[in-house]
This record gives sequence, C-alpha cells and structure tokens, in this order.
Amino acid sequence: MLTRYDHDLRVEAGFASEKGRRPDNQDYVGICFGPSGAGALQGVVAAVADGVGGHKGGRAAAETAVRAFMEGYYAQPETIGVIRAAARSLEAANAWIAAQGRVDPTLQGMATTFSAAILSRRAAFVVHVGDTRVYRLNAGGLELLTQDHIVGGGDFATLRRAMGFEEALLFDQASISLALHDRFLICSDGVHGSLRNRALRGMLGERRSPQETAETIVEAALRAGSSDNATALVLDVVDLPPADERALSRAIEALPIREWPAVGETLDGFRLESVLSEGRYSLLMRATDLQTGRSLALKFPHARVAEDETYRLAFVNEAWVAARVRSPFIGEIVELPPGRQTRLYSAMPFYEGETLEQRLRRKPSVGLAEGQLIATRLSRAVATLHRSGVIHRDVKPDNVILLREGGLKLVDLGVCRAPRLDDFTSQEIPGTPSYMAPELFQGAVGDESSDLYATGVTIYRMFTGAYPYGEVEPFSKPRFGRPQPLCAKRPDLPAWLDLAVRKAIAVDPRDRFGDVLEFGFEIENGAARSGPAPLRKQSLYERNPLAFWQGLCLLLACLLIASLALR
Repeated sequence: MLTRYDHDLRVEAGFASEKGRRPDNQDYVGICFGPSGAGALQGVVAAVADGVGGHKGGRAAAETAVRAFMEGYYAQPETIGVIRAAARSLEAANAWIAAQGRVDPTLQGMATTFSAAILSRRAAFVVHVGDTRVYRLNAGGLELLTQDHIVGGGDFATLRRAMGFEEALLFDQASISLALHDRFLICSDGVHGSLRNRALRGMLGERRSPQETAETIVEAALRAGSSDNATALVLDVVDLPPADERALSRAIEALPIREWPAVGETLDGFRLESVLSEGRYSLLMRATDLQTGRSLALKFPHARVAEDETYRLAFVNEAWVAARVRSPFIGEIVELPPGRQTRLYSAMPFYEGETLEQRLRRKPSVGLAEGQLIATRLSRAVATLHRSGVIHRDVKPDNVILLREGGLKLVDLGVCRAPRLDDFTSQEIPGTPSYMAPELFQGAVGDESSDLYATGVTIYRMFTGAYPYGEVEPFSKPRFGRPQPLCAKRPDLPAWLDLAVRKAIAVDPRDRFGDVLEFGFEIENGAARSGPAPLRKQSLYERNPLAFWQGLCLLLACLLIASLALR
C-alpha cells in the first residue's frame, strides 16, 4: 500500500493487475505522488491504461500513455492549472503514440484506453478516453465518473476513441469536490465487464485497505469469468487540506437561513432528536446522521439574522479554525459532503457530558482537585489556539464542555480572531461582557492577554459562582476596582490559588501572567510551589479544652463575686 502525507493532503493507494486468460498482460497501472519538491497544487496522479487488443504494441502503448502522461503533467508549470496541465500532457502522449504506430512496423496501429484521476488540494480531476473507468464511493453510494467510448454492446462492442487512433485526441474531462473518506476505483474493462456495480460497491464498502480491496476486486473479476486482463487501482482520501476562507465564504453565502426546524423533522439526511439549547441568535439540536448513524449537534441561526453579515462571518470563522486546529481540547466542526447541505447550519460531534455552566448549577461545589484539573485543561485548550495564531475572544463556562469520560472541549469559535480572516467591525465588541478584559471596552480587538483574563474569570466563577468585578450588563461601561478575593467566598481554598487567579484577572494587562500556559502551570503546581503552610501557635482551647473551660468558669465566678461585693 502506498501513502502520501503532507500538510495538505493524505492519500492511501493500492493496486492489483492480473493477465487472466490472456497470454500476456496489456494493462498498465501507475501512481505518482509527485517528484521531490513538487508543489501541493500538482497533487496525486493515478492512472490505468488498457492496450487495445488486436493491435501490435498494446502493452507498449499502455505503458507509454501512463508514463508520458505523468512525466508531462508534473513538468507543466503549476500556474496553468490542473486541467490544462493534464490536457497538454495527454495530447502530447497521444501524439507520440500515434507517431510511433506510423513509423515503427512492430508497433503498427498501437493504441490504448486511458483513465486518470488527479487529486489536488480539495478537488479531484478526471481525464478519460476509451472504456477503462473511474468510480467514486462516498456516503451517497457508488458513482461512475466516466462514460465508455464504445459502439455496440457485449461481444460486438468496439472502441470509438482511444489514444493512438488519431493525432487529434478527443477525451473527456471533469472535476468534482473531494470529501473526507472518498474512495476511488480506476479499473480496466476486464473488471467492470465481469462485475456489476452492486458487487463493486459491496467490496469497496468493506473499507479494507486499498491494497486488499484492489486484490479482492481483481480476484472476484477472474472468478466471475473475465476473459480479459483485470486491473484495479483503489485510492482512499484519508485527510484533506483545510478550505481557504474565500471558498468557505462563497459556500456559506450560497446557503439560505430559514426558520428553525422542529424536533422529529428529517433535514438533509439528519433526524432531529431534541433541543440542546436555545439562544437569542441560534438553536442547538441533537441529531442522528441517517447515513452513518453518528450523533451530531447541529447549530441553526435564527431567521432574523438572515441579512446579518456578522453572523455569517461567525460561521466562516468557526469552520476555518476548526479545519486548521486539531487538538483533544478543541471542539470539531464536521465537514459535510458538497451538495448535501440545503440551508445554513454547522455540524459538530455530539459530546456526551455537560457544560461547565451546567456543572456550576449542581451540588456539590467544584472542589480544589476537580477545579485544578478543569483549569489546567482549559488553559491548554486556549494555549493551543494561541500557538495557531487564533484568539478565542469568548472563553466562558457556557463554551467549555466537560466530557463524561473526563476530557474537556473548548467550543464556539464564532467570534475568534485569526490570521487571514476578516474581523468584526470596530463597533461590534466580540465576546460576553462579564468575561471581557477592561482593554476590550476601550476598543482593543483582543489578544492572548484578553483571553487569559477571560480564562481567569471563568475559573473564578467556577469556584465561587460569582464574578470578580460583578456582573457586567451589555452596552454598559463597567468600572474595574479591586476584585473580591476568592478566599472571601471560599475559605476552604488555598491562598496560592487566590493569588494566581487575581494575577490572571488583573486590570492592567502588564500585571497578568506572560501567557495562559504560565497561568495553567501555576494552577497545576501551585500547592507544591507554595510550600507548607506556616506554623501557627495553637490556642489554649485547641491544646487543652478542659483547662479552657475551667479557666473560663473561674473567671466568671470571680466576676460574679466582684459584682455582689459592689452591691
């Protein structure tokens, strides 16, 4: 099995080719992940050619077509685009094969069918001539991407087009969007002539490795009575590069915003099970993907924001960042196959658990050990975003999911600030007022320090249920005085924790920690760094309660005697 992996695209491939009942194998298969240093736009090329039987040099024609096409394709400048580069390469290979068939008696009339798939970035490009085929298997089923160039049928079928027939080549070309876990099959007529689509779909759908699947398909074709060479090449799309912001913007702008759906409805292949939360601007629903059986959470915007560019920008932000930042502490966005989505919403995995806000509403209160673990994980989540140049700008308990198995997910990246993304206007202060750092109310756009502040407020509220500077109402101008000490509301918590949180939520950014990881380290290791508690002299009551009460009784007796004597 062959694998290509880089920061753009990951593809796994396997192939099998057998001569079957023929005396020799005139099929030729090739896969190329690009020469060393090739640009990401050139992508992965996979091709199958089937030398035309009854002509001299069928095998030579097939091998020449595949090799010349690949060499010519990668030699083209990236600036001309995939389709033009493929067309030029195929035409040049055809001209050479046609010329050789004319001048070399041993290769007279050499010709071959040819089908290739080029996987580049987030698209697949197909070039095809003859009766080899390209299929794609995805959630929608098995799709034939090529059309056979033949006349007649069965034993009387003859090729209308092939490489080498004429100097001017007529070939088909197409492009489609790639989706994660797409599976492609390129095969000769020795395979598809013996196996129906249902059988191919079943073998491809077993999702064994590409190599095992290709071998299984070829063996099945020969068992089914194929009298020709049998070749199968299988490609799996294992990972995709993230979409650029322009593509995301175009896709989101094309989707309408409609009234909220109801529980029990089926939408785009999702069965809507229940309402998870309902806000002023969005509705979060639990849904089941009927194609995969997976549980998801779908977030729908309210119809009243249909013309709100800011709200659409939030969807672009979330999708863009989720595609680029992979972390066990950051919530994911599920990318839906092109054409499936008929209205604007985002799909996320359904995380079993509760939000930190929900945890605060139930007893018992968050203890030191539990709070340390949550705070440390939250700090790592925020730090993960910062390493990618992303500022969350809305860290709060509602956006922290505590997973049932013990993990943590930071979600809702709609108001984040990230490189290469359009930002909100200066009049729109992103975030939740009670968690916003003082500088944000002065017009700052938000940075790592303001995220640190919001993280500190979140942890303060996690332990106390209150806000250090009081709750801030929207559109108000808050005053930031001295925060109420953590220990005043939770005397059971240590002083080092109070000092760490107060430093994170300092009014002046210069007085805060250098970054959120430093804050997380202080929370995680504060008890060890603070050292043992200072020794305190015990009171008489603690040392000897009996002596304390005896002395108190004696003192009261003396006071009573003195009072009687004065009378």
